[in-house]
Order: sequence, then structure tokens, then C-alpha cells
Amino acid sequence: MDFLSAVVLGLVEGITEFLPVSSTGHLILFNEWFSFAPDFTKMFDVVIQFGAILAVLVVFAKKLFPRPSSPSSFALWKRFAVSVTPALVLGALFGSKIQAALFDPVVVAIALIVGGVILLVVEHRKPKTTLTDLGKLSYVKAFAIGCIQCLAFIPGTSRSAATIIGAMLLGASRTAATEYSFFLAVPTMAAASAYSIIKNPVALSGSDFVILTIGFITAFLSALIVIRLFLQYIRTKTFAPFAYYRIIIGVVILLFFAR
Repeated sequence: MDFLSAVVLGLVEGITEFLPVSSTGHLILFNEWFSFAPDFTKMFDVVIQFGAILAVLVVFAKKLFPRPSSPSSFALWKRFAVSVTPALVLGALFGSKIQAALFDPVVVAIALIVGGVILLVVEHRKPKTTLTDLGKLSYVKAFAIGCIQCLAFIPGTSRSAATIIGAMLLGASRTAATEYSFFLAVPTMAAASAYSIIKNPVALSGSDFVILTIGFITAFLSALIVIRLFLQYIRTKTFAPFAYYRIIIGVVILLFFAR
């Protein structure tokens, strides 16, 4: 059962992490049927997140790691550093308290529904596009996107949804906003995962390593596929289907936990 749980939860993480649908909300729901001991679950969640991060690094290797001689070698990374700062500060100061206060299925469901409605509003408004080249993103806007990303501390909000919505409202095209969400996931998730490992050390057995490896590989491969498909999708389609899906899954969670 543990190996099946590793595959299922790895798939859930890989499929939902970079879509604007909240991986946290889905993991809470799936943990009702597929889960591990509480301490090991924290470690498992960290490992499968690293699998998802690796998928981003593979897909965007040329953009994230250009030749050192290129003038834009560190342009994106400088903006990432500015964008990730608000989340690092807020997480360090209040992360544990926020999680303890808000990590609840009802909160997740409400955040899913509210986020879905906001996505629909943004798509309906069609914000004016002034930015298609992320290398030209101003540091002020990079910081503003980072501040908006902090809404993801509310479980169910979705880090990718917050980043995408924030970037679009600040003038980024749908494609540029999505790519920046993928890129910003690398330092944000890496920092959060490292912090979790330090705060929650776990002694692992041989079978634990096997389960972690299965989860990691599953999350990596599924995220790799989803990222490529999602990039193709948003070139010609809107986020409206994901908004409706968020609302539906939010209602499902409310009904499930209201039993």
C-alpha cells in the first residue's frame, strides 16, 4: 500500500503543482485514502516537490542556464531573487503560525473557490498586455509579483495561480506569466523544502528511501509532461477551465468534509 501511495501522491504533486489548481488542496483530499505516518509525510512532500522542481530545470534549461558570456545570463535570476524575498521573509517570520492556523480542509476549499472566481474575473477583464519578454520585467513588478505570491501561504490558494494572476494584472502576457510562475517555483519551493527538512528531521529506513525514490521519480515524470502540455495549451487557450475546476473541487471538498 505504501508503494501505491507513493505513486498516487507523486502523480498528484506532479500534475497539480504547476497548474493553477492548488497541489495542497489535492494532496489533502488524496491523503484521506493514500497517506503515511505524519512525520514521514512531511519528508515525502519535500522530496516529491524536489522532483517537480527538477522538471522545471529540465524543461527550461536553456533559459535558466544560458551561456555565461550572454548579457542576460543572470537577468532572470536577479528578478527571481527580488520576487522570492517577500515569501522568504514572511515564511521565516510567520510560516509555522500561518500553517497551524489555516491548514484546514474548509479553508482550502474556500480558497479554491475564491481563487477560481478571481481567475474568471481576470480572464473576463483581459488585462492589457505590456510585457512578453521576462528579461524586461522591472524589479518593481518582480517584487510586486513576489508579494502577491505570498497569498499562497493560505492553503488552497495555489502558488502558481497567485503568481500567474499577479503577473497578468501587472501586464504580463498569459505565456510570460505562466513561464515566470514556473521559474519562480524553483527558488520558492527549494527554500520551503530546505526549511521543512531542517525543521522536521526524520530517521529513514531502507524501505523509506525506496518509497521516497518512487515518489520523486513519479512527481518528476508527471510534472515534466504537464509543464510541456500546459505551455502548449496556454498559447491559444484561457485559464477559464481551471477556474471552473477549482470551484468544483472546492465544493467537493466542502461536501466531503461536511459528512
